[in-house]
Amino acid sequence: MNDVLKKTWHFIWHEDSALSWIVNIILAFIIIKFLLYPGLGLVLSTTHPIVAVVSSSMEHDAGFDKWWQENENFYRGFNINRDEFSEFRFKNGFNKGDIMVLGSGRPEKIDVGDTIVYMSGRPDPIIHRVIEKKQVDGEWVFQTKGDNNADQIKTSALDETKVLEEHIIGRALFRVPLLGYIKILFVEVIDIFR
Repeated sequence: MNDVLKKTWHFIWHEDSALSWIVNIILAFIIIKFLLYPGLGLVLSTTHPIVAVVSSSMEHDAGFDKWWQENENFYRGFNINRDEFSEFRFKNGFNKGDIMVLGSGRPEKIDVGDTIVYMSGRPDPIIHRVIEKKQVDGEWVFQTKGDNNADQIKTSALDETKVLEEHIIGRALFRVPLLGYIKILFVEVIDIFR
C-alpha cells in the first residue's frame, strides 16, 4: 500500500508526462469545485463566494469626478450626494473580467451603496449597487443600479426596482482585477461548440 502511494505521489507531482498533466488539471478542478469553493462559501456565508464580472455595467470609463458630473442628478434623486457616494466601497466601479469575492447577503448586512449579486429574470446573476433599501410588509426590498447603466433601471429583461431579499446571493467585499477573464474566455470557447 505504501509503495502505491509513493508511486501515485511521484506520478502526480514529479512526472512530466501528458497524462500526469491531465490528472493534475482534473485534481485541481475537483479540489477547487468540491472543497475550496464550498469551504469559502461556508466561511463567507454565501452560495457563491467568488463570481466573475461578465458585463461592463459597473465600469467608470473616466475618473470619479467626471463620472459623478455625468451621474449626479440621478443619485441626488435618491438622496445620495457626492460625499456619501465617495465613501461607498467600489466608488470607482469595477470592470468586466474582475473577480468579486462575496460575503453574506443577509439584508441586515446590506446598506445603500453596497454592491450586491442577485438573481433576476436572467440566467446569469446581476452585480449592481444598492441605491435604496426599504421594508415592505416586513420584507426587505432593494433597488439597484449599474453605475455605467443609463438612468433607466426597469427594462423588459430586468427590474431593478424590486430586488427581494430571497434573490440576493451575496454582498461584494473586494475584487481581484481581471482574473475573471479566465472564466469569461472559457465560457466563450464552450459557447462556440454549442
